[in-house]
Formats: sequence, structure tokens, C-alpha cells
Amino acid sequence: MAGTGKLDVEVEVKSSADEFWNAIRDSTNLFPKAFPNQYKSIEVVEGDGKSVGSVRLVKYAEGSPEITYSKEKIEFVDDANKTVSYIVIEGDLLKFYKVFKPSLVVSPKGDGSLVKWICEFEKASEEIPIPHIIKDFAVKNFQELDAYLLNA
Repeated sequence: MAGTGKLDVEVEVKSSADEFWNAIRDSTNLFPKAFPNQYKSIEVVEGDGKSVGSVRLVKYAEGSPEITYSKEKIEFVDDANKTVSYIVIEGDLLKFYKVFKPSLVVSPKGDGSLVKWICEFEKASEEIPIPHIIKDFAVKNFQELDAYLLNA
């Protein structure tokens, strides 16, 4: 085993938990429109894109030389508790990580919400760094999504 690990981060946003969760659940449609500089496209290749077993193909915009696409399979969804987890099953990320499983939990906090991102991973080799850059990308995404929703 090259090295397994877990990263997590919490981000406070001003959007309500319901509004933020609904945007996350609609990310297939919303993200390429709201963030064309990050997402070229997101297409559903199996299922409805929202339920367990659904598979989405995410194509990242130019400027992300290492990671151009990933295929994600939803493993768990709990709309009542605003929780989703998925696993990357194909794509550039798997050159670096044998296993890459992010989860997301959105919970109310004051007038806004708290977004918790947790990622379990297994490095393909010892030389591969812990995926802090992907954690930072997730944080930036949540902050930009919050700003987008507040300005909508």
C-alpha cells in the first residue's frame, strides 16, 4: 500500500443550507454555466446524475494540465441530511491516486451553512503528494458557488 489518507475541510458560506445543497445537487447543469473557467462540461453517462449508481463525466476547462477529466460514480446520497459521496472511477486523477472518494455534507449554521468536504484517498506511489491542491480547488468552488448564489 502506497499510502492511504483522509483530508477534510469545513467552509462557512452565506447561502442557506437548502439553497447550497440544491445547487450542489444540480451541479451537472449549474457548474459549467456558473464556472466556465473551471468546467468545460459535466454529462450524465449512467442514471439520472443524482441517485446512487449514477455516473457523471466531468471535463475540466483548459488550464488544468494535470487533470482534464474524471468519471465519478455516486455511492451514497441522503437528501434529508444533505450528504453525498462518490468515487472517481476513471480519469487523470487515477494516475496519481488508486482510490479517490470525496464526500460532502451541507448543514445549517446561523443564517448560512457549513459545507464539510471529506476525501479518502490512496496514493498510487509514495512520491505522490497528499491532494491538498484538490482540497483547495473544492474550497474555492464552494466560495465561488456561494457568491454565485448570492448574486443570482
